Amino acid sequence: MEEQTAGQAGPDGHGRRPGHELGHRRRRVLSERERDELVRRARAVLDANWRGQSTVPSGSLYPHQWSWDAAFIAIGRSWVEQDRAQRELESMFEAQWSSGMLPHIKFDPQVPDDAYFPGAGFWQSERSPAAPRGVPTSGITQPPLHARAALEIWHHAADRGRALAFLGRLYPRLAAQHAHLARWRDPDGHGLAAIVHPWESGQDNSPLWDSDLDHLQIPPGAVPPYRRYDVEHADADDRPTDAAYDRYVYLSISFREHAYDDRHLIGQRLFLVQPPLFNAIYLWSELALAEIAGLVGADPARHVAAAARIRRGVTERLWDPRTRRFLAYDVRTGRRIGRKSVDAALPLLDPDLPRAMVTAVAEELRSPDFDPPGEVEHYLIPSYDLRGRGFDPRRYWRGPVWVNTDWLVWHGLRQHGETGLAAEVEGSIVRLVERSGFHEYFDPFGGQGYGSDDFSWTAALLVDVLLRARSGTP
Repeated sequence: MEEQTAGQAGPDGHGRRPGHELGHRRRRVLSERERDELVRRARAVLDANWRGQSTVPSGSLYPHQWSWDAAFIAIGRSWVEQDRAQRELESMFEAQWSSGMLPHIKFDPQVPDDAYFPGAGFWQSERSPAAPRGVPTSGITQPPLHARAALEIWHHAADRGRALAFLGRLYPRLAAQHAHLARWRDPDGHGLAAIVHPWESGQDNSPLWDSDLDHLQIPPGAVPPYRRYDVEHADADDRPTDAAYDRYVYLSISFREHAYDDRHLIGQRLFLVQPPLFNAIYLWSELALAEIAGLVGADPARHVAAAARIRRGVTERLWDPRTRRFLAYDVRTGRRIGRKSVDAALPLLDPDLPRAMVTAVAEELRSPDFDPPGEVEHYLIPSYDLRGRGFDPRRYWRGPVWVNTDWLVWHGLRQHGETGLAAEVEGSIVRLVERSGFHEYFDPFGGQGYGSDDFSWTAALLVDVLLRARSGTP
């Protein structure tokens, strides 16, 4: 096992304060044997959660297929199991609506409806004429990472012929997914996609959404009694509060009562936010779509143009020049949401992000708001400002470290040459799994694992990190 002394300048030339390293004062480099063992363990988690056609996020808490989970899982599998990686995405797209919308959950009819709330019986997707017949789904979406995942499968494919055929089948569906966002989720023509529910953000109960949820007035009797199964499989202290859940359910019922009509979802403006994370992934996948289009003989120009529109929206509407930070934009109030979150780092996924913005994002990630002094045991990257109002080190998206956002930021840092900070994020991912296993999320200070254990995207993205580093893939 090799070790690198903390505090010395990294490959990108950025020094650290003495003793300022993530989690521990010395950063270790895995041996090949250790790396292979972690990959083996991660693959065992994915195999245990495989259900024949797709992978559940966890065997207990999440018994169905989730949308952006499927994309993360496919990326990890693409290094070692091309067939299952392809099947993961194709299974998810069986749930796509005729409008192009890809729902955030595809329900397994073999799983009892009371095994998860809100289940298929709550969502009643069949109320919408756009929903697929015979495939029960939710009625909202999630970050559109899927084109990027499909391109990763192509890059890692052992059988390029089958991978190209797979891209040919999936490309029209991916293009329809993006077209739906452009047509129905850009309420004011700035090129950005707006989310209508916190569950669409991928950061369900982040403090970013508190003020918008607090403004909701729930009429008496509008939310019928329901049973939360998440708190039966995980500690209630790790999960969203009942008050927050009432608001999530109220929003979902409102959409259901209008048959998930896109005009209604945008028009009622109960919750309408344009977040950096969602739109950075939207842009990153639009660029992937352009590359896929070229591979399958379609015209990439429209995807290049779409990416440029999204880029303008991100850099003009979401960038706050005063604080030098990307902020979510609240369409309902016409103001940016002035809270610090890992969300603000995701525009690093844009390869053409201006250097001044890259520098500002990297500086904030190194600040005490996200990276306290080295004498304090800690891990990158907390999901919310360590010193912010609403921070909680263990409650879902209110502060814990998540491997998926770490992985996204890691990619962005690497492509912009911030290799020293990227190496620290990579080290944090590895150490968290070594310390606590494949949990859903982790305490940013002690590294304890919370939520579900044997979580699929934690396993899949660790595989990607370890095998990408070994292969030298940029």
